[in-house]
Amino acid sequence: MKQLTATSKKLIQQQSKKLFLQIAALITTSKENVSRSINHELTMLNWQIGKHIDETLANTDEIYGLAIVATLSPLLINQFGKGYTTSSLHRIRRFYKAFSKIKIVATLSPLLSWSHFIELTNVKNDTARSYYTELCKIEHWNVRELRDRINSMLYERTALSKKPAQLIKQELQQLQQQKKFTEDIVFRDNYLLDFLDLKDVYSEKDLETAIIIELQKFIIEIGNDFAFLSRQKRMIIDGEDFTLDLLFYHRGLNRLVAIELKLGKFKHGYKSQMELYLRWLEKYEMRQHEELPIGLILCADNKKEIMELLMIDEKRIRIANYATEMPEAKIIKQKLQKAISNAKARIGK
Repeated sequence: MKQLTATSKKLIQQQSKKLFLQIAALITTSKENVSRSINHELTMLNWQIGKHIDETLANTDEIYGLAIVATLSPLLINQFGKGYTTSSLHRIRRFYKAFSKIKIVATLSPLLSWSHFIELTNVKNDTARSYYTELCKIEHWNVRELRDRINSMLYERTALSKKPAQLIKQELQQLQQQKKFTEDIVFRDNYLLDFLDLKDVYSEKDLETAIIIELQKFIIEIGNDFAFLSRQKRMIIDGEDFTLDLLFYHRGLNRLVAIELKLGKFKHGYKSQMELYLRWLEKYEMRQHEELPIGLILCADNKKEIMELLMIDEKRIRIANYATEMPEAKIIKQKLQKAISNAKARIGK
């Protein structure tokens, strides 16, 4: 048998490695396609099952309906396996009721897994569910990220959630049809920065440094479309040095986002400071295709009356609270109820 030379052996290894990478890519792509296909079929199957169950139980009382599902479950398990427990069947019915239009499910199923749909089904509010669905689809959240955002009441913390229902619906339709973000969808009224692990006493520089260290988690909290550009952005105005804490770019909004970190309560001077930074960014940093820069001032607390008098809502400036500890669900709920009550009172006026 002919002996291979060292050069031949090396050539064989190179060709084998190249061939391996090509075949491995084919196998991986095929597996991903099969997985997506299975997920699509499973989701559509569960939608059909949920539809049949819901139509059967629609005109029955609760006890009778529970008895039907309890009787149906062992029949399905005996024939098709353990995936059809009574709790699973009730979950499938809730899924159908939450996503009752088959065209929507057919569109979403190649993008979202059945596990995504389970998490979304647990969101009772239809508008909130639509918000999570669209952001999950656009920002490619995995199931854990989706669950974390729902548990942290992300929707309830957006400015969008305080608007009248019709305006919320319009903005979500723009997001769905045109992938058009608005400031009210992007920015929150409160940011949860519990992951920074700050001590009881800390400075604005400590807060900024902690955010930079935990930048990935910070971006997850403020939104995946944010891209970090600069820390302590230097601006020279009339020979004097100014520094912006953090500078981001938001792809969906197509604009620069200036962030200032403040330890105490909101002060009226912060507004003029941010306006100066925004005008500088507009003049020296903004590119031709971009929208005007927008500013976010993160405070430990904000003063509603000062904000109203300063007409903050009419400016390109957002002010939000941050919390370095995750509030109890009870406290979040109380704040949410108060915010809704205030919003309704304001709309009434």
